[in-house]
Amino acid sequence: MSKTALVVIDMLNRYDHPDAELLVPSVTRALPAVVRLLERAREQGLPVVYANDNFGKWRSHHGEILEAALGGPHAELVDPVRPDETSYFVVKARHSVFYETPLAYLLGTLDVDHLVLCGQVTEQCVLYSALDAHIRHLSVTIARDAVAHIHEDLADAALRMMETNMGARIRLADEALD
Repeated sequence: MSKTALVVIDMLNRYDHPDAELLVPSVTRALPAVVRLLERAREQGLPVVYANDNFGKWRSHHGEILEAALGGPHAELVDPVRPDETSYFVVKARHSVFYETPLAYLLGTLDVDHLVLCGQVTEQCVLYSALDAHIRHLSVTIARDAVAHIHEDLADAALRMMETNMGARIRLADEALD
């Protein structure tokens, strides 16, 4: 029997970067689905792992990252997805949630073999994280309405690649944890 974890990618974002203007509308649309996923995962007692950039501040910890994101111009996109006291947190430096992070070790200690990915950006961090999960023999589900993009055409292509090349299940958020 497989054990699932929800991985929330880069949702603690300051939205003060060059692509923010293109990203914010997509995050706004995806946010309700991300919130529903978080609620369902927590109700089911599933591990919830936040994997987030640290904005180049290498002495920061998850509380400081959250506070920085809440201090950005779009705190309304961050507040509803705050980590709770049961959440795990992995600081990442690059696109993949696995690259140079302890995530693979954490998932192993939790006996997780299936990831549900949500967050941002579909055509970047979500895509590379799905690929790295696939090469680690983890099954992957992408909650397509709970991922945000900068470029819609690239996001559509990324979802197709994840499904076709990696065997990822592409589902709506309300079906992703089933």
